[in-house]
Amino acid sequence: MRARVEEFEELRPLLFSIAYRILGSVSEAEDAVQDTWLRYAGSRTEPVSSKAFLSAVVTRISVDVLRSARHRREEYVGPWFPEPLLSDPYEDPERAAELADSVSMAALLLLERLSPLERAAFVLREVFGFGFAEVASAVGRSEAACRQLVVRARRHMDAGRPRFAADQREREELAVRFFEAFKEGAVGNLMEFLAADVQLVGDAGGKAPQWGRGVVAGARNVAGMLAALAGPFLQIGGVVEPQVVNGQPGAIFRDGDGRVVNTWALDIVDGQIQAIRAVVNPDKLRHVGPVADAWAVVQETNAALRTTDWARGENPTRPGLSGQ
Repeated sequence: MRARVEEFEELRPLLFSIAYRILGSVSEAEDAVQDTWLRYAGSRTEPVSSKAFLSAVVTRISVDVLRSARHRREEYVGPWFPEPLLSDPYEDPERAAELADSVSMAALLLLERLSPLERAAFVLREVFGFGFAEVASAVGRSEAACRQLVVRARRHMDAGRPRFAADQREREELAVRFFEAFKEGAVGNLMEFLAADVQLVGDAGGKAPQWGRGVVAGARNVAGMLAALAGPFLQIGGVVEPQVVNGQPGAIFRDGDGRVVNTWALDIVDGQIQAIRAVVNPDKLRHVGPVADAWAVVQETNAALRTTDWARGENPTRPGLSGQ
C-alpha cells in the first residue's frame, strides 16, 4: 500500500490537471482525484502502468461528473465561467505551451462547447500527449472513434481559440501597467489598453452583485465603469493584487481585511485587452481564500462613489454595481 500511496502522490498533479480541464472546477477536480485514489486503493489488481490506469480512472470519473453538471450549467444565472485556477500543479517543459493555453479562461469556455467525450479525448491527446490507445482506454471507445473525437474537437477549438501571440512576459508587463492605470482611475489612460470591442464580463451566479446583465461592452463603456469604481474601491481599503489567473495575467481583488472579492483574468491579444472575465460568485472563490461579503463591499464602494461625486460637484449617477 505504501508504494501505491507514493505512486499516487507523484501522479496527483497530473490527475488534478486532467480533471480540471475536463470539469472547469477546482472543487470538482479535487473530488474526482480523491475518488480516483479510493478506487486505486481498493483495487486488487496491479496495473501495468499506474499513470495510464489512474489517468483513465480520473477521466471516466470527470466525464460522469461533467454529464451531470451540464444541466446545472444550462440553468446557471448569468454568464458562467470556470473556477479560477491560480497555479497548475502539473509541469511538463516539453508541453508547456499546450498546458498554459489549455487552462486559459478562453480555452476552457471553448471546451464547454464540446461533448464530454470530445472534451476528454482532446484534453488527453492534444494537451497531455497521450497515445490514442491510452485515450481509447480512458473514454471507452475504439482508437478510430477517438481519432474522430479529437478531429472534431480540434476543429471547434481552432475555430474559436484566440492566439496569444505576445510573449507571456510582455502580457504580464502590459497587465501591470493596466492595473496601475486602473488605480489612477483615468478613462483616457485605461482606454489605451483596451480593444475597441473589449468586454467586461462577470460571473456572479445570482449570488453576488454585478453590473447590469453581467456584460459591459466597448472600450469607452468599460473604461468609464472601471474609472468610476477604482477610486472608491481603493478608498474603502480595497486591494488589487496582480496575479496569474488560469495561466493568463489577472488579479485578485480583496477587501480591507484581505478577503477575496473577485478575480479577474485578462485576455491580451496583439497588445490590447480583448476581454476581462471576473469571477464574483463566492462559491467559486472559496479555494482562493476567505471570501468577502461582496454585497457589503459594493455598498461601501457605491457610498464612497456618491461622496466623491458630491464633493467634486459631479453627477452622482455615475455607474456603480448593482444586484441585478
